[in-house]
Amino acid sequence: MENKGQFSPLQNVPAHVAFIMDGNGRWAAAKYLPREAGHREGAASVRAVAAAAKKLGIKYITFYAFSTENWRRPAAEVAALMSLLGETLDRFTKEKDEVARLLFSGRREGMAYGVLQKLDKALAATAGNNGLVVNLAINYGGRQEIADAFTKLAAAGKKKITEADISASLYQNIPEPDLIIRTSGEMRISNFLLWQAAYSEFYFTDVLWPDFREPQLLQALVEYARRERRYGRRGG
Repeated sequence: MENKGQFSPLQNVPAHVAFIMDGNGRWAAAKYLPREAGHREGAASVRAVAAAAKKLGIKYITFYAFSTENWRRPAAEVAALMSLLGETLDRFTKEKDEVARLLFSGRREGMAYGVLQKLDKALAATAGNNGLVVNLAINYGGRQEIADAFTKLAAAGKKKITEADISASLYQNIPEPDLIIRTSGEMRISNFLLWQAAYSEFYFTDVLWPDFREPQLLQALVEYARRERRYGRRGG
């Protein structure tokens, strides 16, 4: 299958794949390493998966990088995650011509000023890029996103609200995910893209996120290609 000059043996490549990245802590514990080592290796998986997605012709990817509930974790772990996030954003800025266009989904309130500065710098640096779009869900919650959409619509004076109104008022107006992948064997959505996932396909794998790279992504895409998406219609 030809995708803008790049070859992929896959058929029916999804336009948008979203990732619930789970298992960094368990990966580190299994190797008798500190949790931060798991998060750092998980960041390497983010870069590897983004590169693979670009090669395979996927147009949008969303990474669930930090949820609104993750603030409940120990302060030291949160600080390490924010530091690693800052490093990742710096990399996006530095490699702006080689990476992708970056988007942000989440609430800015509560995030450290330094992280927001790095985020804004990366968003501006990649704004003119074509090709793969990487949407980072940071300080993100699906329920909070829907609540924020309704708040936005109410402030605009909307009284009769349609589904299209809500979709257009979400953090990012990008195609809904065709496929949502969750690693580490957990089988729940964890407040992720609740509105957008209405007709998404789900793929759950026991692989821990730090071990999830191009071969594991290919396996998920092969499984996706076997499925028939009916959107309420009868199957063949």
